[in-house]
Amino acid sequence: MDRITRKALKKDAFAEEVGRTVTFIEKHRRTAAWCAGAVLLALILGVAWRYYSRHQHQLRQQELAEALRIHNASVGPEPGNPNLLTFPTIAERQKAAIKAFQTLAAKYPGTEEGLIARYYLGTIYADQGKMGEAIKAFQEVAASGHEDFASLAKFALADAYAQQGKLADGEKLLRELIERPTMLVSKEQATISLARLLARSKPQEARKLLEPLRTQPGAVGRVALTALSEIATP
Repeated sequence: MDRITRKALKKDAFAEEVGRTVTFIEKHRRTAAWCAGAVLLALILGVAWRYYSRHQHQLRQQELAEALRIHNASVGPEPGNPNLLTFPTIAERQKAAIKAFQTLAAKYPGTEEGLIARYYLGTIYADQGKMGEAIKAFQEVAASGHEDFASLAKFALADAYAQQGKLADGEKLLRELIERPTMLVSKEQATISLARLLARSKPQEARKLLEPLRTQPGAVGRVALTALSEIATP
């Protein structure tokens, strides 16, 4: 009898709970519908945003590819193939590349494509001897917070400082890169560049940096040997 009573009580309690739930939904049907609609809208917006982001990324990639196509175009007489981009002079090619990279950097600031465009602007300005503008472009990329691109900009910036005679500033950047190498700037690259920067002022330290690298296989060893040969013997 006791077991039946407990079973009946449980059944009654369950029925009562279901009843309360149904009553709550009936009273708040409009609120529940709004909530469901909000969740559905959030899902739709999430899918739309992902699609929009992918689309925007593709657009940036296409514009960067076109800017690089200009930057790497041939110089000389027009070819017979209309698909090959050619400029009559290097100056005209640089002018067109600067315009393309400036547009990309201004249009997509903070994106990877925008940072790459600004880095290339720095390299063109450096080739033109406009070291002030080159340093400004490299500094912006170096301060971007993107580790890989920032390291590449710092590497170029160290060379720009060296050309201006700011050896201490260049040395500081290269030592940072040696301590924290990235995918785009290896420890060996930074070490060889630092040795070359120190070759005149601190030749003994430069040799000390290069000695462990000269026996490495491949390009690193060859470049290290060349750098060693360039250091004057005291």
